[in-house]
Amino acid sequence: MNPPPIRTLLVDDEVLARLALRQALAAHPDVEIVGECGNATEALQAIAALEPALLFLDIHMPGMDGFKLLHRLRPDTSPMVVFATAYGQHALRAFDANALDYVLKPIDQARFDQAMRRVHQHWLGMHARAGTPRMASTASPGAAYAQRISVRLGESIRVIAIEDIDWIRAEGNYVQIHVDGVSYLHRETLRHLLEALDPTCFLRIHRGTLVNVKRIREIHPLFQGNAEVVLHNGTRLSLSRRFRMHARRTLGMS
Repeated sequence: MNPPPIRTLLVDDEVLARLALRQALAAHPDVEIVGECGNATEALQAIAALEPALLFLDIHMPGMDGFKLLHRLRPDTSPMVVFATAYGQHALRAFDANALDYVLKPIDQARFDQAMRRVHQHWLGMHARAGTPRMASTASPGAAYAQRISVRLGESIRVIAIEDIDWIRAEGNYVQIHVDGVSYLHRETLRHLLEALDPTCFLRIHRGTLVNVKRIREIHPLFQGNAEVVLHNGTRLSLSRRFRMHARRTLGMS
């Protein structure tokens, strides 16, 4: 069973900007645009009435700006957020506000589609955790989870197969993805990435560390309930006491 359409609200004080978002979203048939708002006050009312799952949000608007709008929302009911703005200097603050992505105007369709891939991964992860079947009977295991991740390298993009990742470490609003001895910095929070990865394949061993279960070679117990995880390539990572019980269950440790 597929997840439901992504109910989407567009918030921008410029009519042409909202039209550009509609045109960009036309390539994504699983998105249902449920409304448009020209300012944050209207948006607060629309969010309460329409309960959108996704918000495309401008930053600079008359009266209340986009960040203040998000602060007025309850964290447990906030929709997914993608900022769409003409100002690039607010990117880090946007990710501090737990936005899924940040696209610049005028909208580039390829960059917009990249942001939507992140939205889709997050949406699928939400419904998988809520008990929605992750696949149809003909789908392969883990089909609803991310199979690849695109990492920007200067002017190019490196596409990494999820199964090739050795381990991942959080770096603020970024993550370091380690693949075959090479580290890639990716603009994604660890929390958001967790929602896109198959939990049977990736194990959280520390507050800021995920490891591919297939890469684990040994576990070395240490003092005070901590341990050390050794990968097949010799990398040594800390397994904190907080996550050791979950690791024991996942790895079948006695």
